[in-house]
Amino acid sequence: MSLRRLSEATLGLVPPHVERPAYDRAAARIGVVHFGPGAFHRAHQAWYFDEMLKAGGAFAVCGVAVRSGDVEEALAPQDGLYTVAEREAEPRMRVIGAVTQVLTAPRAPEAVLARLADPAVRIVTSTVTEKGYCLTSSGDLDLDHPDIRRDLAGGNPPVSFPGWLAAGLAARRAAGLPPFVAVSCDNLSDNGKRLRRAILQLAQAKGDRDLAAWIEAEARFPSTMVDSITPATDDALREKVRRELGLEDAWPIQRERFVQWVVEDELGADALAFADAGVTLTHDVTAFEKAKLRLLNGAHSTLAYVGLWLGRETVAHAMADARLAGFVERMMREDIAASLPATPGLDVPAYIGAVLTRFRNPAIAHKLSQIAWDGSQKLPFRILETAAEALAAGRPVERLAVPIAAWIHFIRARARGGETILDPMADTLLDLGRRMDGDPTADVAPVLALGAVFPSAVASAPVFRAAVEAAYARLATAPAAALDA
Repeated sequence: MSLRRLSEATLGLVPPHVERPAYDRAAARIGVVHFGPGAFHRAHQAWYFDEMLKAGGAFAVCGVAVRSGDVEEALAPQDGLYTVAEREAEPRMRVIGAVTQVLTAPRAPEAVLARLADPAVRIVTSTVTEKGYCLTSSGDLDLDHPDIRRDLAGGNPPVSFPGWLAAGLAARRAAGLPPFVAVSCDNLSDNGKRLRRAILQLAQAKGDRDLAAWIEAEARFPSTMVDSITPATDDALREKVRRELGLEDAWPIQRERFVQWVVEDELGADALAFADAGVTLTHDVTAFEKAKLRLLNGAHSTLAYVGLWLGRETVAHAMADARLAGFVERMMREDIAASLPATPGLDVPAYIGAVLTRFRNPAIAHKLSQIAWDGSQKLPFRILETAAEALAAGRPVERLAVPIAAWIHFIRARARGGETILDPMADTLLDLGRRMDGDPTADVAPVLALGAVFPSAVASAPVFRAAVEAAYARLATAPAAALDA
């Protein structure tokens, strides 16, 4: 039987146990434009803006898709409404009302530009992925990128995300309006600084020195850190939402209950509204990024390689092994935490506790095999920087050596099994793996010699090499003993 579609007209039919917008959507004024209104934005920033709307702020969102019309086609018939399902042992659902308009830039360029120039719009957020910034490997704007070349050639309307921001800022300057605050929410280190640099370089490349000078003097680009595991929408989720709501939702979203948004304190008059909604405002986003990278991501990689070696499949499955869970907690609290600076607003012990709770979530099937991808790219930042600092400070490295030893076993097992490795260095790693014979000294040395992965200060340290060799041997003969470190 076909069900009615979730919309403003059917919102009153949503069962009372499902939270609904606690404000008058018709009166909610658009104060935010968001580029890239995909799943993560709707699970994360739009959820926060929904909280701000509950408190009476003018934070309704106009979502702008730079290319694809999929989101507009899904949400326009629903008046922007959609469901967020929190995947926990005790799940709950909430209908989000913050998105009141969705535009697809190529279809409605005038409407997009009008929104960017609207005096009521104060914030422009973005989740366009790293490639959407059109940057070179050095972090500069890629002037040879096809979209940037078209924008520089006078393409109207813009086609690139930097092109849209520059056009919006130019329109505001021409109208005598202050610039909006551009808040990048992509997983890029120093994302605000990178975005600012790109927009300035685009204005300069266009030859508009006055615009560039105005942006440099007046515009703000706070850096941010975002976090919440958001699995892809699937048919099982759609069916669950259909049963709970008694309505059809074309594109519901699912995420874990934990959600974090850290923003550099450059929001001006809107700072209090963000803080009241649970956003952490700080003068040092880098410290929070480092905590996430080393504690959350470093522990994830450890669970992945050690867990796969022990025959586990998911993060929750790995955490069900008390010995492995205890090892990871000791590594986080005793080894990684020591590498993090004291930062106002960052409670490291509490953050570790929250991460461990998230890892145990039985409703999120986060596959270890997926976390194990791209180890050569991830481990230098997730584990090896911490190891380098520990060595320099004379702190122990025995536990930090275990995930490295497990990664080497992972390489050897994949190579001997004739399997592939999802890694930019796959050919090199598999070649090394095929030549491994199980001898710790012979197997570890050529891996530590990979200069693209291991800093010289780590690779050349006898104490670290010995720790990796010892962990490699224990994992082969007595895996449980390796976790007693």
